[in-house]
Parts: sequence; C-alpha cells; structure tokens
Amino acid sequence: MIKVNKVNFTYEKSKKSALENVNFEIKKGEIFGFLGPSGAGKTTTQRLIIGLLRGYEGSIEVLGKERRDWGNDFYEKIGVAFDFPNLYIKLTAKENLKLIGSYYKNKLEDIDVLLDRVGLLPYANKRVESYSKGMKMRLNFIRSILHKPDLMFFDEPTSGLDPVNAKIIKDMITEQKNLGKTIFLTTHNMTVAEQLCDRVAFIVDGNISVIDSPKNLKLEHGKNSIKVEYINYGKLVEDTFNLETINTNEKYFDIMRNKKIKTIHSQEASLEDIFIKLTGRKLL
Repeated sequence: MIKVNKVNFTYEKSKKSALENVNFEIKKGEIFGFLGPSGAGKTTTQRLIIGLLRGYEGSIEVLGKERRDWGNDFYEKIGVAFDFPNLYIKLTAKENLKLIGSYYKNKLEDIDVLLDRVGLLPYANKRVESYSKGMKMRLNFIRSILHKPDLMFFDEPTSGLDPVNAKIIKDMITEQKNLGKTIFLTTHNMTVAEQLCDRVAFIVDGNISVIDSPKNLKLEHGKNSIKVEYINYGKLVEDTFNLETINTNEKYFDIMRNKKIKTIHSQEASLEDIFIKLTGRKLL
C-alpha cells in the first residue's frame, strides 16, 4: 500500500534535514505505527505521503503509484485525522459531516451511526465552536472514515480523550483493520502503539532506527525471566527465575506448591523502555 524508499526532505529556510534516507513499507490490512518524540519527523512523513508537503528526494509509492503522479482522485482513497482538528466551527457536527461527505464520490457511512458510536449524537445539531477538544477529536476521527477510504492516516488519534472515549476510538481503528483497511498511525503514546500496531518504526531526528512488531521487540529486548510475588511467613516476598532453567528449579516449584501466590509477571520490556534503549531518547 505504501513504499517509501530513500526519502530525504528539508523544510525551506532550514539547514537541518527533517528526514534522512527514510525507508519502509506498509502492507495491505496492516496497522503501522510511526513512533517518536515531538519533532522526530512523524508528521512530516505523513504529510509527504498525503501530499501536503512536496519537494522530497527519493520515492514515495502509494497504492502502486508514485505520489508525484497522483491527481485529486488520490483523496477519494484516503482518510486523514490529524492531532489538531480542522473543522468548520460555525457549522454543527452533522452539517460538517454532510458538507465534507459531499466532496466524495464514494458511498458514505451512515452519519447518525458514526455520531452515535463516538457519543456525539446528542450534540449533532450543536455548533462545533461549542465543542471541547475531545469532542472535536472524535468528530474529526469519524470525518476521516466517513467515505470508506482504503488507506487511513491517524496522527495521535487518542490525544485529549478520556480512557472511555480513547477505547472507543481504538476499537473503531481495529474494526477498520478487520475490514481490510490499511492504517498509518503516528504517535508518541507507546501504550496505544502496543495495543493497535502490527509493526512499528522508531524515528528520531528524521532517522528510522528499527522496524518490527511490538511483540518481537519486547521478546528481543526483555529479560528472559519471570518475577513471582508470594506470601512467606506473613510478608510479601518476590523472587525472579530464569525461564531457561525454571523447569528444574526446585525453589520455584516449592513456592508454587506451598506458598500463597500474589502475582506472576514475565519481565518483558515496555515499548518505551525499548525505544529509549535503541534511540537514547525519551518520548516527550
């Protein structure tokens, strides 16, 4: 669906490259996460693929065609939701969706159903200028999937949302994947990436350091051990056991048989731990 090859990009009046020799591919039906701190090049990459930025070096192939060669028909095939909602604030939510829907040739999703899914149906006829940031984020999200695009770009899709509404958006993104849609998601929220993404790329200062699945990264960089917390003579105690030798570890089996177990945890690293380890940078 997307193939980026040896892409370089520098903003006008800037001496430093925003992207340097960026390479990656995104497969059909995949949720691909682009992870990095603010200013790493995540949004720049998305904007180049979408066509909001031009003048790049290298190749960006989207849906089998070089991005430079696409016309306006490209926008029929993609959906975009950025971190800063771009809505008509003097119109109501329903008027926004009807107006934006009129731009597309595709058959649209049911507007009331979408509004109901994200909890905005009771506010459908209120002007968007009265909405909170979270409400605007939810409206912006359903606007991006309204015309049933094949390829979707989400930039920090859960930013500003409480846990309940964040889960609704994450569930809807997963539903789009299950429909065979392809999703390019940029975020610095490693929990969101771990929950949603099939593969992730770490980017810092315009360079990609690694691309792999969250599971593979956690297995490769985590500790090959488990931590057991249990009650011993009335006190909470913890022990760590190597997984490679645990089947012959008598102490472990004695604890399992004779102690009250409170928790058992594998010692896998978090994506944020791995990001810091591989890039030397924290997510801000």
